[in-house]
Amino acid sequence: MVTTRFAPSPTGHIHVGNLRTALMNWMIARKNGGTFILRIDDTDQERSKEEYVDGIKRDLDWLGLHWDRVERQSLRLDRYAEQADALRASGRLYEVFETPTELDLKRKKQLNMGKPPVYDRAHLNLSDEQKAKMREEGRAGYWRFLLDQERIEWTDGILNDISIDAASVSDPVLIRADGQVLYTFASVVDDTDMGVTHIVRGSDHVTNTATQIQIMAALGFQPPAFAHHSLLTGPGGEGLSKRLGSLALKDLREQGVEPMALLSLMARLGASQPVELRMNHQELIDGFDVGQFGAAPTKFDAEDLWPLTAKAISAMPYADVAAEVAALGVPQDIAERFWDVVRANIGKRSEAAGWAEIVMNGATAQVAAEDAEFVATAFGLLGEPPYAADAWSQWTQGVKEATGRKGKGLFMPLRLAVTGREKGPEMGDLLPLLQKRPSL
Repeated sequence: MVTTRFAPSPTGHIHVGNLRTALMNWMIARKNGGTFILRIDDTDQERSKEEYVDGIKRDLDWLGLHWDRVERQSLRLDRYAEQADALRASGRLYEVFETPTELDLKRKKQLNMGKPPVYDRAHLNLSDEQKAKMREEGRAGYWRFLLDQERIEWTDGILNDISIDAASVSDPVLIRADGQVLYTFASVVDDTDMGVTHIVRGSDHVTNTATQIQIMAALGFQPPAFAHHSLLTGPGGEGLSKRLGSLALKDLREQGVEPMALLSLMARLGASQPVELRMNHQELIDGFDVGQFGAAPTKFDAEDLWPLTAKAISAMPYADVAAEVAALGVPQDIAERFWDVVRANIGKRSEAAGWAEIVMNGATAQVAAEDAEFVATAFGLLGEPPYAADAWSQWTQGVKEATGRKGKGLFMPLRLAVTGREKGPEMGDLLPLLQKRPSL
């Protein structure tokens, strides 16, 4: 059974970078008839907030990325303690007492000597007496995992063959001085206990993966299949990290981005396949292959979401928006026609309200001074609604005969006078929807 997971920390809102990870794991599970776990990484009790847990669920639900079950790391602390004891018993977890300042000085000295800034294991073999003395000095102990200093190798689903020399990596801290279990360890225990078979995450986790493979082996676990996707940059190749807060999913949703537009972009961004709007989740799943993604940094431009959103809306059937159209006050007898007329002329759903206002109450006419007499004459030739299907052609023909105007000089002033806009639906389709006679 294929099992994947998305493990966000509820310390903020999830953004497009998080979504890429969630979506890939979700698609792998769905393509293989497997299980997708939403695992809340909330071991940091000080920063984790329930409002963010709710927000994560709301964002995923909005996108239709439904999970099969929810797990919370804060409910598994006893299990982490049990596995930590197993590592201590095997000599793979050792207590250290260096302060951040001391470690920083060590790193700077190593760099100055041209050496890699790797932890020197100075506290690996402290005696009980030495540990007691350090505690008396007010130092708090924390726990590092003792790496086997050998090459760690695996075949990555995106990066292909990976080989990392563990001697070039510091023994990772697994448990902080305050007792908080860190991601590197909690994730290993969870992934193995929950039977996770495939993990897709960002390429910034490659070193984490190497150390986690050793931790899994030390606990007698088999590692899952790993794949590390490229990191996102801005449209100019600049780092995206500082902008991710403005690219939160909740903000994109509030701005009017359509779910399938966002998913269509994120499901193919950085892959060999072109980005095309997909109308449903199954189309995304059918075309997904993690092996088609590259390792190079991937450019993300939020502006690319708007053409896709417009296409999604243009293809959206009335049934999907019936309640929204009704809420705009559009009469039931013309509601479906209204949507069919305006959907290709709006960039986001909220823009339908402007056209509903025109249909229901008319527009503020836009009339140039040189067109005032012409428009007044034209409006005098227009009867009262309801207007027939051919009302626009009949009206403009009558105005042409009465004024001698034709072409753009005829049609554009009338469009502006009726709708207050230079662009929009075909007037022949819009005029029969008007509930009031246009006036100046």
